[in-house]
Amino acid sequence: MTLTLSNGPLAAAAPDTVNYEITGPQHKLLFSPFPRRVRAKFGGETVVDTDHGMLLHESNILPVLYVPVADVRSELLTKTDHTTHCPFKGDASYWSIAAGGRTTDNSVWGYETPTDDAAWLKGHMAFYWDHLDQWFDEDDEVFGHLRDPYHRVDARPTGRHVRVSVADLVVADTRAAMVVSETGLPNRYYIPAADVVTDQFRPSDTTTHCPYKGDTTYWTFVGDEPVEDVAWSYPTPLVDAARIAGHWSFDGDGVTVDVS
Repeated sequence: MTLTLSNGPLAAAAPDTVNYEITGPQHKLLFSPFPRRVRAKFGGETVVDTDHGMLLHESNILPVLYVPVADVRSELLTKTDHTTHCPFKGDASYWSIAAGGRTTDNSVWGYETPTDDAAWLKGHMAFYWDHLDQWFDEDDEVFGHLRDPYHRVDARPTGRHVRVSVADLVVADTRAAMVVSETGLPNRYYIPAADVVTDQFRPSDTTTHCPYKGDTTYWTFVGDEPVEDVAWSYPTPLVDAARIAGHWSFDGDGVTVDVS
């Protein structure tokens, strides 16, 4: 994310505050090694096991893992007639996976004859992440996608006065917030639940997963005009975000966050 989105150097609109120029096409590609072993399972079988994964960083797109063909269980794959075309990489071929009595169609792709500008993709395959059952970064099961080595999440305590209003009603007031700086995103302030007027909210059915912070619980404001999913928290955050456990953050229609 840090390289390809927002003001990253491989984004389509790179920042002006530099003393260098990156020559080349507006849509940029970078093939970079992933530093750890990656495995993936489907139907009880290990489909991928590699120490040589590569992340394709592509302008305005999240990084995608490509693995050498030799590290894929080819006997579990069947090539299909499906193809797609990318003007930057070439024509992609697709394969289905069959294991454990199950099949997932067109879940693997590769550029057998990539464009000259992406010739290094030859001999590699990529996977639709959610078509497989489990992914592992070393022995740690991961969800959503692999963590980009160039992406950071930093949580720091701040004694600044943070006050949150929803529909002009003050719902949080603290000098004990955590400020979370995440690559490519604006700072977020996380407020201890003890400093939130929690009776103005009800739990939402919405859940999301962040590969860097963990599973999110959402809350709906129940004022005169309810606002869905206006607050969220990470009950059991991942290690990089452990300090925001028990804290709430806010965003959405009618939300004002004042920091002084």
